[in-house]
Amino acid sequence: MEKIKIDITILAPVKKVWDYYNDPEHIVKWNFAHESWECPSSENDLRVGGKFNNRMEAKDGSFGFDFVGIYDEVVENELIKYHMEDGRNVEIVFEKADENTTKVKISFDPETQNSVEMQREGWYAILNNFHKYVENN
Repeated sequence: MEKIKIDITILAPVKKVWDYYNDPEHIVKWNFAHESWECPSSENDLRVGGKFNNRMEAKDGSFGFDFVGIYDEVVENELIKYHMEDGRNVEIVFEKADENTTKVKISFDPETQNSVEMQREGWYAILNNFHKYVENN
């Protein structure tokens, strides 16, 4: 199946974008697709072979899951590749457009439970939440 691709341009330097994307202190503030959800905890060991675990929960307590991945490649301020527990791969490129603009490009293997469109919309909603958080802080 073809990878799903999304991207967004953020008005912030690549170093800030990288730090906010990877620091658990920030991850818990943006890593959810809708305001009815939250990310109450995040652990991130950002190195090849390292693991991340972001807890995702509905605020009403009705549902929750751990989003876990293992890093395959990390190039500071440029690239992250990881695989999820089910073997699907994700690639995130941090592209410096200029001193104060960064393009974040994500491509990932789709899962089979939900439509490609639904997955694209969900991941984009999280990326857009991240974009707003970075630009407003």
